[in-house]
Amino acid sequence: MKLVAMYLPQFHEIPENNDAWGNGFTEWVNVKKARPLFLGHHQPRVPLHNNYYNLLECGVMESQVALAKKAGIYGFCFYHYWFGGRMVLEKPVEMFLHNKKMDFHYCFSWANEPWTKTWHGAGGNKEILIPQTYGGEEEWKKHYDYFRPYFTDERYIKIDNQPVLMIYRLRNVAHFNDRIRYWNACAKKDGFSGIFIISMNRSKENVEKSRWVNASVDFEPNRTKADLLEAETFLQPKKEGGLIWNRLAMRRISYRKLYKKMLGKVHEKNHFRMAFADFDDSPRRSTRAVIMGGSTPERFGKYLKETLRLSMQEGNEYVFLNAWNEWGEGNYLEPDTRHGYGYLKQIQSVLEELQKGNS
Repeated sequence: MKLVAMYLPQFHEIPENNDAWGNGFTEWVNVKKARPLFLGHHQPRVPLHNNYYNLLECGVMESQVALAKKAGIYGFCFYHYWFGGRMVLEKPVEMFLHNKKMDFHYCFSWANEPWTKTWHGAGGNKEILIPQTYGGEEEWKKHYDYFRPYFTDERYIKIDNQPVLMIYRLRNVAHFNDRIRYWNACAKKDGFSGIFIISMNRSKENVEKSRWVNASVDFEPNRTKADLLEAETFLQPKKEGGLIWNRLAMRRISYRKLYKKMLGKVHEKNHFRMAFADFDDSPRRSTRAVIMGGSTPERFGKYLKETLRLSMQEGNEYVFLNAWNEWGEGNYLEPDTRHGYGYLKQIQSVLEELQKGNS
């Protein structure tokens, strides 16, 4: 079994965020300012040894890779931000590409949404900072040319001689079939059998069938949490539109119930499963947050073990982990002051048990 952890590269400054939020903005700004919203609410989350790292500093990503490899994680899936030729947050993975000392697998997930303030925690004000645009063949070529040195890197994850590329909102891609057909032709010229496209199922609906889509992955907990929000609302309004509802509209979901629903869903070959550590996006969304209740390293390990068991039965060797470092969503495997290395140790333990059972 190969575990691939989703990786957020927003832990360094970029001009776009400094312009929108002020100089010095990174994901850590939201994480540090978070406060408890109710009794027993675990915020703010603090990295172990106050390790508020900058991904552009020498040695940071090397340390992350060492931690992940020790736990048995196979690779990272870096979020990739491309807006018709314009990119943001691309520097960490470019550093990764050129640092061959980091002997670790990786792939991309194209997060093809507009760059908005809502994503960074501006409540319901969806101000678009960078629109998402899709060009024609000239832009398709430019995008593939950017991918080429990564695809041809021996560390890049490939399935059946095809570089793996996730797409976050596949239905939004204009002229999708023509674009992927073009990319497949480019990939074949580079000696590949095409590109292995994975659609990220992030809502209740699966992506429409397409001959150019090789697989899908359930983006959890996002895909399943919508099913439980109404039943698990933490606070109900005393009056519709009243002060209490406006100020305390956070919603709470049971970790156990959500995982039970996740694990009960039928998957087939090339319909990959995703395990997740925790979820609490109050650092980004304050009282509009969704807050998971009941996650511990031990429970995570239990559900990860079942996820791997089911994936093997379904004939899928890849399981995706959400996430390596989504600190703004309370969803991370990296060590913190509360659980230490607990989540990483659970991964290591589960994989070792699985290996013994198959030997």
